[in-house]
Amino acid sequence: MTRIVVIDNHGQFTHLERRALRDLGVDTELVDNDTDPADIDADGIVLSGGPDMDRIGRCADYLELDVPVLGICLGMQILAEELGGRVGSGDYGGYADVDVEILDEDDPLIGSLAPETRVWASHADEVKEVPEGFTHTATSDVCTIEAMSDAERDLYGVQWHPEVAHTDEGEEVFENFIAICEA
Repeated sequence: MTRIVVIDNHGQFTHLERRALRDLGVDTELVDNDTDPADIDADGIVLSGGPDMDRIGRCADYLELDVPVLGICLGMQILAEELGGRVGSGDYGGYADVDVEILDEDDPLIGSLAPETRVWASHADEVKEVPEGFTHTATSDVCTIEAMSDAERDLYGVQWHPEVAHTDEGEEVFENFIAICEA
């Protein structure tokens, strides 16, 4: 059975990420972000959302485990920051419904949502520049970089929260990530 570990970055929706994966039939566990990478046995990792970059524990180390990674909100920002991109303050803070345009319909994570989807997102901080090797895969009028992917390394990030009911096709994002982990 596919095993996906959710790294807890102390976000308010983190438990919903684990539940969404469990409900899709995945063996999943929620682990603290200070867990030794050697203790993580998984086919994939979700870096959860959270309050800020100062509380990301050992998340940078988990990127070296050679398994697919899905970064959600803060998790996407961690991917960008640790791999040479740039993160900064968003022009619009707080949570809101956002219409997101999918820019790459062939993207393994979100391409199936094309041409657009409605999501629940926070934009207090956001990715301003994707790291080398990444493709900018989604945008909105609130945030230029709503999603990014490096399909060669199986590293993916979304600014929005696919685990909440307000996101129209969130379950499909998790189904696509499970398929990536099983490939």
